[in-house]
Formats: sequence, C-alpha cells, structure tokens
Amino acid sequence: MKTFVIGIGGVTNGGKTTLAKNLQKHLPNCSVISQDDFFKPESEVERDKNGFLQYDVLEALNMEEMMSAISCWMESPGHSVESTDGTSAEEIPILIIEGFLLFNYRPLDTVWNRSYFLTIPYEECKRRRSTRVYKPPDPPGYFDGHVWPMYLKYRREMEDITREIVYLDGTKPEEDLFAQVYEDVIQQLAKQKCLQVTA
Repeated sequence: MKTFVIGIGGVTNGGKTTLAKNLQKHLPNCSVISQDDFFKPESEVERDKNGFLQYDVLEALNMEEMMSAISCWMESPGHSVESTDGTSAEEIPILIIEGFLLFNYRPLDTVWNRSYFLTIPYEECKRRRSTRVYKPPDPPGYFDGHVWPMYLKYRREMEDITREIVYLDGTKPEEDLFAQVYEDVIQQLAKQKCLQVTA
C-alpha cells in the first residue's frame, strides 16, 4: 500500500508540534509520531563537562524504538487513527513524524516523501523556551550552553543533505504556516496519486 510520510523538523520551540497537530486535524487518514515521546530516562542521559544533561543529541533518544513505531505504522498504515474529517479510507495513509533531530538520523533518509524544517532566530527561540516548563527544568545557562549550540551543530550537518527540505519561517503566524504546508502537501499528494494511476 502506498503511504505518504512527512517530516517536520526544526529548532526547539519552533512550532513543530503545533503544525503537525493542525495538519493532522485537516488531512484524511493521518497519524502523528513525535520524537519527543522517545527520550530516554534522565538516568540514561549523559552530562557534559558543565554538568548539563545532553538532551539535544541523538544519543538521548531511543531511536530504535521510534523506528519500530514507524515500521509498525508502515506495515499497517492508517489503521490506528480514524480519519478526522470523514473522508473515505481510500485516501493515501499519511504519517507525520515531528521532532528536532529527524533529518540528522540517516536510517530515516529513505522514509520521507516531504520534509519541512522550521527555523526561528536565537532571541525568539530563547524567549519561547523560557516560557515552557520542562522535566527536568532547564538549569541557568542551559539554552546558551547546550540547546542553541547543539541546534547550530545539527543545522550545519544538514547542509550536506542532498534531498529537498522546505525551510519554513517559524515566526510566521500559526495559520499562515499551516496554510503554506497544507497547500504544499495537497499538491504533493495529488502528484503521488497521479503516479499511482499511471503505474
């Protein structure tokens, strides 16, 4: 069965989860997997020389478990979540995977049908991050000493990726971002349906 897998990556507090949930509400036969659901327990997360827990690295995530969840969905797409808008089950099953380190994890490279990456400037990111409550809470200096440097590191690594990634301005209003991505996804799905018909 044909499926359509969307990756929504980007900086912390960039609007990934909000965008994914908005898309899920409007796309038929759509499921979401969030990378944040696969963090290892705090006791398994390493600390750096400054004592900061290293949450913004792939090693802090149980990526094998996440890949297993994706594989389960691929084997039985669309059966775990009912369509949210009453359309027929004949629609192409859609999976949205959202997270901050998606495109740096090579085993996912072959999964994507469409990739989006949300960016926001340093000051806005720091402001948004300061309004969120984390468990464990961010210690003083954590954003500048760990979070932002790790984002910049992984963003540089993405420059070597050859497939198309659509970069999005995370400072745009939520509705505008949704409209932009929704329209693009609908166009991509139409292309895929045409390919299926001609195949």
